[in-house]
Parts: sequence; structure tokens; C-alpha cells
Amino acid sequence: MTSFAPDSIVLNRKLPLWYQVSQSLRASILGRSPRDPLRLPTEEQLAGHYGVSVLTMRQALKELEDEGLITRHRRRGTFIEPTAQRGAPVRLLGSVDAIVAQQSGMVTQLLSHGGAEVPAEVAEYFPDLAEVATYHRLRGDEKTGEPTNHARNYVRPELAAAIDPQDLVRWPMTKVLRDVVGADIGRITDTVEARLADPETARLLAVPLLSPILHYTGVTYDSAGRPLDVAVIHYRGDRFSFTVTLDAH
Repeated sequence: MTSFAPDSIVLNRKLPLWYQVSQSLRASILGRSPRDPLRLPTEEQLAGHYGVSVLTMRQALKELEDEGLITRHRRRGTFIEPTAQRGAPVRLLGSVDAIVAQQSGMVTQLLSHGGAEVPAEVAEYFPDLAEVATYHRLRGDEKTGEPTNHARNYVRPELAAAIDPQDLVRWPMTKVLRDVVGADIGRITDTVEARLADPETARLLAVPLLSPILHYTGVTYDSAGRPLDVAVIHYRGDRFSFTVTLDAH
């Protein structure tokens, strides 16, 4: 049996099982290491892993085959296409004031804050650090209180020392860094990707597991190009959209 190990998921009975399984496998395929083998386990082994029927597993694999992520060969097995990769994310560039306005106008709850080892997903931005300050917030609609997004910020410790956590209940991190801490903000780069809600996001945003969400990464740099803060935000897909306007002149 191949050593390829897809992530386990808790299946939501309100969504088609084949769809949930295909999306879990898709994420595992696209997030695999280049060193991982290309051969997948058998249909029976995958069905046992996810706790579904072989027929459901075949539907899920057909979806991935139609997408061009895998190929299936009688008697030889199922293989990941070596060229399978994520599509290029959309990157949005705008003014700092536009970012602040985008993040304002919500009811905010500070869930946790403190120091932590630099997580793997943001390690590329902090190669010189072993630890960062983290802030986890849940934000909701100002009128209804309905949760709309949850955000984690990873901030350089020397800047975090000047942050009052309660300021983050009132204002976006960008405003706190610029207007309260006095950080030298040179630019902010935003990346938005379509993803599926993991168990934590589904619970916090009160949506079904594997619902569509917008995964936002905002990196704040100083004028010398050094990352100061990385914001990772999960937005409800049914509450947010991003519009990009390009000037052709």
C-alpha cells in the first residue's frame, strides 16, 4: 500500500458524501510534498479510510479524474498527475486606508492572544524569528451579530509589546499598528483563495463543514520590505465577495 495519507474528515450528512470525499482528497493531493508517492491507495482502502461505500469512493475519484488531478489504470491503480497544482491565487493591492475600511464596521471578540512558535503556514515571512505574537479574533455583523469571519494575526514580538489587546476589539490590526504603535507601514499585499471550511472554521462561523469560504492572507510590510504582521482570515463565502477594479488608462 502506498504511504499517501489523505486527511481524515468528519462527514456532513447534509452534503453529498462523494463531494466531501473528493474535496478532501483534492486538498491532500494539492498540498502533498514533492517527495510523496504518486500512487494512491486502492478504492477499497480509501473507502475504509473515509467510512464510505466503494461506489461513493468511485464517484469521488471520477470527479478528480475529470479535473485532471489523477489518472486511473485497470490493474495498475490510481495515480496523481505529477503536474497537479493549485491555480494561481488572486492578489489584491490597495491603499492602507482601503484595508482599514474593509476591516471596520464589525463587532469583534478577542478569542485569545499570546506568544507562540512561528506556524508553518507563515514561516516564510518570519525566517529570522522563532516566536511571534498571535491574536485570534471572531468578527460578526454589527446589526445582527452573526459571525462573518475569524482572523489570526501573527505579529513581530517587538511590535506586539506596544499593543493593548483591547484595542483590537475596537479597531483593525492595521489601524492599531499604524496609528497606535506607530509602525512604519510601507505596503500590504492581499491574497484571496477559495477553500472549504475546516472543523474550527465551521464551528466559529456557524456554517456546515466543508462549506465554501474565502481564505485571505494579508501581509503588512515596512518600507524596507520586512514583514511586520501576517493576517490569516476565513470569511463566510455567503457573506463576502471581493471586487477588483483596474484602471485601463
